[in-house]
Amino acid sequence: MANHPIETLMRTAMESIKDMVDVNTIVGDPVETPDGSVIMPVSRVSCGFAAGGADYQPDGGRKDEGALPFGGGSGGGVSVRPVGFLVVGQNQVRLLPVDGNPIAERLIDLAPSLLERLQVMMQQKQEKEEKPAEPSTG
Repeated sequence: MANHPIETLMRTAMESIKDMVDVNTIVGDPVETPDGSVIMPVSRVSCGFAAGGADYQPDGGRKDEGALPFGGGSGGGVSVRPVGFLVVGQNQVRLLPVDGNPIAERLIDLAPSLLERLQVMMQQKQEKEEKPAEPSTG
């Protein structure tokens, strides 16, 4: 039995979508900056696909005259939306979002170094308190 025409419609639409979307659509080509950092764009990709059709009998035709004519169609679409930029450099990896609160994102980025500084300060204070006071000569 030969392939039904709807199969050809679906195959063509799916191959077209496959050609439009690849891994470089989601994570773009890296770009190196003068300071040695590498920046890669990151996107969200959504795909949609639909196909339909029917065999029909022409007016006045008889069903037993052979294969019925086919009418159908298919379509698809792709949406690409930028999400952010992945920045690799200076011994760290950061995601810079396109949307969002830049102040909150910056605070999250600074949190590890802030905690480290607080630990050092607490350690210095504790060492100072544990150190015996020097006797005064007078």
